[in-house]
Amino acid sequence: MLDVSTSGYYDWLDRPESHRVRDNRELTNKIKRLRQASREIYGSPKIHKDLIAEGEHCSENRVARLMNKAGIQSKMARKFVLTTNSRNTLEPVPDLLQRQFTVKGSNIAWVSDTTFIATREGWLYVAIVLDLYSRQVIGWAMSERNNTALVQDALTMAIWRRGKVSDVIVHSDQGSTYASAGYQQQLLNHQLRCSMSRKGECLESLPHEVLWVQCGS
Repeated sequence: MLDVSTSGYYDWLDRPESHRVRDNRELTNKIKRLRQASREIYGSPKIHKDLIAEGEHCSENRVARLMNKAGIQSKMARKFVLTTNSRNTLEPVPDLLQRQFTVKGSNIAWVSDTTFIATREGWLYVAIVLDLYSRQVIGWAMSERNNTALVQDALTMAIWRRGKVSDVIVHSDQGSTYASAGYQQQLLNHQLRCSMSRKGECLESLPHEVLWVQCGS
């Protein structure tokens, strides 16, 4: 199962204890290195896979035992991160979209939302603007912070790509970033109509195919 030859196994058994201690010490150092590279998230199963990929011959049980002996534990999975904070949001603007997710042409209604991706460097926040007619992502932005600048950058790209447009409904949830003065002023400057869902009816209520899109598709 472990692709270890019989002769190699018995050779390992016959090694002096000092050799085993040295082997375990070297393997523990590799485990520490791989764990650090994963930002201390990986447990023994994933570290074991990385060791095998590097050509190391060891069992997952051995990796777990060495980690336990050295007091090496993976961090708990990160808690769910809220991307919508409506506690400090002012009175939301009307819902102009009214769950009408099918429109007759481009630049009639855009929808915007923010999500997040867990990476080894931390959380990466992604904001998108999608044209409901073509189901195409026309604006997007990424940042280490979920703030007003993130959603403004996504909207800026959408405006730049679509050129001179006006009276477009730009629909979002009631998050504080979308209710911020900076974002609202950006909409006014470009003659775009702000629309917000009621609580519990943000982009999760959109049809499935609207949400699963690829940037630029």
